[in-house]
Amino acid sequence: MPQFHRRLLHPRYWFTWLGFGLWWLVSRLPYRAQMTLGRGMGRMVWRLAKSRRRTALRNLALCFPDLTSPQRETLARANIESTAQALFETGMAWFWPRRRLEKLYTIEGLEHLQQARDEGQGVVLLAMHFTHLDLGAKLLCLSHSLDGLYRPHKNPVYDWIQRRGRERFSGGVAIAREDMRLMVRRLRQGRPVWYAPDQDYGPRRPHVFVPFCGIPAATVTATTQLMRMGRARIIPFTHYRRADGTGYDIKVYPPLTDLPTGDEKEDARRVNQFIEARVRECPEQYMWVHRRFKTRPEGEASLY
Repeated sequence: MPQFHRRLLHPRYWFTWLGFGLWWLVSRLPYRAQMTLGRGMGRMVWRLAKSRRRTALRNLALCFPDLTSPQRETLARANIESTAQALFETGMAWFWPRRRLEKLYTIEGLEHLQQARDEGQGVVLLAMHFTHLDLGAKLLCLSHSLDGLYRPHKNPVYDWIQRRGRERFSGGVAIAREDMRLMVRRLRQGRPVWYAPDQDYGPRRPHVFVPFCGIPAATVTATTQLMRMGRARIIPFTHYRRADGTGYDIKVYPPLTDLPTGDEKEDARRVNQFIEARVRECPEQYMWVHRRFKTRPEGEASLY
């Protein structure tokens, strides 16, 4: 767990502590109440956050061209509500006690991670950017120890609370996203490391262009690099919010045995193909407010 330092109590951080205190208080509410508040907040975001709304609608137009415009708008509205609910779900992940979290989920396929652990085999735990990714990872780590990646925050109070929230119950460590050496070392030690390659991380990150929902998408090549350097297998998992509002279903898939192929572009294509299939199972919960196609091949115009 991250160490607490007295400098975090400096007056410049008092408003940050106040904000987290209010977040903690809201997280005490019953689950259904928080989900209702999240949907209400999502309706406000739909009206006020025009840029996020445009991004979601544009992504859906690119990825689901067969849908009518009203169908895409309905899906985008549901997606914005899901994105707002994720704020409350992150509070649950960071602040709820284990006994409350354990009532929220079922899990399938845990034997695939257990087998890798028994064999001392590291695992690239292939995650996907569904809106409630913090809570999905937290629920999985209640059943199996894992390490996870995180993006360090410039505000040290936020960073301390974020790391503390993510390391609770995990039995592992939170690894800064850029710390490839630590990721590889943990994989070689037989650890599962949460890794989500399904966002556009910009032109400076090593990438190839392969299809995602039929659109060439800048896709990082680090996934199978981690497999090779960490001598690890790749095991995907998903977490879907149940439609009846009773919790979440976690599924751990068998290892992807056709990776790596020795061809980075083919590896990235297969990873995207798997992720796309899972996204199509529950598109309203995927993070469509992210500009997945912002990096374009040289000379190609922006899609946004």
